[in-house]
Amino acid sequence: MNKIINFCIIAHIDHGKSTLADRFLEITKTVETRVFKAQYLDQMDLERERGITIKLQPVRMEYKGCILNLIDTPGHADFGYEVSRSLAAVEGAILLVDATSGIQAQTLANLYLAIDEKLKIIPAINKIDLPTAKTQETKKALAELLGIDENEILEISAKDGTGVEKLLDKIVAEVEPAETDNKKPFKALIFDSKFDSFKGVIAYVRVLQGEISRNEKFYLKVAKIKGEIIETGYFLPGLSPKEKLCAGEIGYIATGLKNVEECRVGDTLTKDSCKDQVEPLEGYLEPKPVVFSSFYPTDNGDFESLRDAMEKLKSNDASMFFEPETSKALGRGFRCGFLGLLHMEIICERLRREFDISIIASHPTVAYRVTNIATDEIKIIYSPSDLIEQNNLKIEEPWAKIDVITPKEYMGAIMKLLEEKNGMMQGTSVLDDSRIVLSYEIPLAEIISNFYDKLKSISSGFASMNYDIIDFREGDLIKLDFLLAEETIDAFSRIINRKDAHKEGKRIVERLKEEIPRQNFVISIQAAIGGKIIARENKSAYRKDVTAKLYGGDITRRRKLLEKQKKGKQKMRQFGKINLSQEVFFNILKK
Repeated sequence: MNKIINFCIIAHIDHGKSTLADRFLEITKTVETRVFKAQYLDQMDLERERGITIKLQPVRMEYKGCILNLIDTPGHADFGYEVSRSLAAVEGAILLVDATSGIQAQTLANLYLAIDEKLKIIPAINKIDLPTAKTQETKKALAELLGIDENEILEISAKDGTGVEKLLDKIVAEVEPAETDNKKPFKALIFDSKFDSFKGVIAYVRVLQGEISRNEKFYLKVAKIKGEIIETGYFLPGLSPKEKLCAGEIGYIATGLKNVEECRVGDTLTKDSCKDQVEPLEGYLEPKPVVFSSFYPTDNGDFESLRDAMEKLKSNDASMFFEPETSKALGRGFRCGFLGLLHMEIICERLRREFDISIIASHPTVAYRVTNIATDEIKIIYSPSDLIEQNNLKIEEPWAKIDVITPKEYMGAIMKLLEEKNGMMQGTSVLDDSRIVLSYEIPLAEIISNFYDKLKSISSGFASMNYDIIDFREGDLIKLDFLLAEETIDAFSRIINRKDAHKEGKRIVERLKEEIPRQNFVISIQAAIGGKIIARENKSAYRKDVTAKLYGGDITRRRKLLEKQKKGKQKMRQFGKINLSQEVFFNILKK
C-alpha cells in the first residue's frame, strides 16, 4: 500500500453520513455483498430505528493502492466531544450537506471543530436526486461559508451512488497522507473505548508515531495506569486481529482493563518502556454530565436488576454517571447524569429493551452551584431535594450559548420563544438569502425542558439548533415544592426561576388534581415556595349517602347522621395518608 489516509464524515443529523459510508464500503468491496445491509456501520437496533448514529464507528478500506480509514461520527449535539476526538484522529473531513434542507446548526458546529483541528475539508452536497433538492442554492451558500469556488463542491447522491466514486478519488488526491515514522517512541490517541467481557476494555486508537504489538506493556498518560496488551487489530469493520499497529494507522488495542473509566476518550496511550519520552496529547477533556434525572423501578423488587443493568450500560459509556438515592414516595433508585436529553432517552430505551426494566424518570434538571453567603462554602447540587434551606444562599445555574438557524419568516416567533425562556440576544447573522442565524445566551435548564419540541413546532420543523455550555450565573432561583394533604412529595420538587414559579406551580397542581384518585376525605394539593403557598386545588371526597336507610321521622335524626359523617371526614383529613400509585408518578413525570 502506497499511503494511509484517515478521514471522517461530519454533518447535521439525517444528512446522509451512514448511507455515504455504505457506498464507500460497496465501492472498496470491504464488506461482502451477501452480508451487506443498509446503514451497515450502525450496529445497534436503536440506531437503525431512529435513523441516527449514536456510537461512532471506524472502518478500514483499501482503494487504488491506498489504505483508507473512515470514522463515521454521530451528528447530535449531545455527542460533540466524541466528534471532536474523532477529528483529532484524522487528517481530512467530508463536510456533507443535505440539498433539501441546506446548512444546519450541527453542520456549522462540526465545521468549526474541523477547522480548529486544521483538517482538509472536502465539501459535498448530498441528496441531489430528490425532487425537493435545492442543489444550486445550497452549493452557493456552502461556497460562501467556506470561501471557495462553487466548482470545488461535489454533487452526490449517497442513496444511488451518483458522484460517490469521484468523492473517494478526491479524498485520495487531496487529503494529506498520515506520517508513518515507526522509529519514534510509540504514541496513540484514544478516540473511543468499549468493554468486552473476554478482552476487557478495547481502546479505539489512532497511532501517531512508533509501533506496538500484542503482549507488550502499555501505559496511559492521563489515567497513570499500566497493563499488558491482549490483542491488536483493525476494523474491517468488525474486529480483525493483527500482529501489530504501526504509525499512521487506526485500529484497536485490547487492554484487559476491567473498567472503561480507566481508559477514557482523549487519553494518550504509549509503551511502558518509553512513557517518560512521550508527552500527553493536548485537548484532553473529561466529558461531564449536564442533565440529571432520578430513575426508579416501577416495581420496587426490580432495584437490584436496575443496578446490574446500569452497571452494564456504564461499562460501555464512561460519560454516564449514577449513584443510589432514596425517595419517600418512590423508594430506592438512582440519581443519574447524562450528556443531554437524547443521551438520557437512549439510556431509558435501552433499559426497557435490553434489560426489560420499566422505570419512572424524574423531571430532568441541571447541576446548580450553591454558595452559603455567611461561610462562603460552595456546593454543587444535582437534585432539588438537596436544597433544604433557601435562606442566605446564592444559587447559580449553568448558561449556554445557543445558535438557531431558521427561515426568516419564523424569526419573530423564535425570538419570542427564546425571550420567554429568559434568553439574552447576542446577535444575528445572515446565512443565505432565506435563512438567518440567531445567537442567544440562555439558561441550560430552559433548553432541556421541551425547548427543542417547541422550536420545531413553531418553525414547522425548519429550524435547527446547537448549544455549548459557557459558565455559571446567578439567577433569581427558588425551590418549588408540591404538597399532598400537607405532606411534601420530593419527587415533584424542582428548582425554577421565581417569575415562572406561579405558572408552573398552577400547571402541576391542576395535573395532580386530574391524576390523583378520590379518597374518603378532601385532599389539599398545594404548590409552595418555602412556607408560602402559591397555588392550591382541593380534590373533593367521596360522599356516601348515610341517610339512605332512613324512611321518615324527625329531621334531627338525619342531621345527627350527617354531623357524624362530617366529624369522621375531619378526623380522616387530619390523620389520613395518601399512597400514590406508580402510575400517577409516571403520568405526571413523563414528557
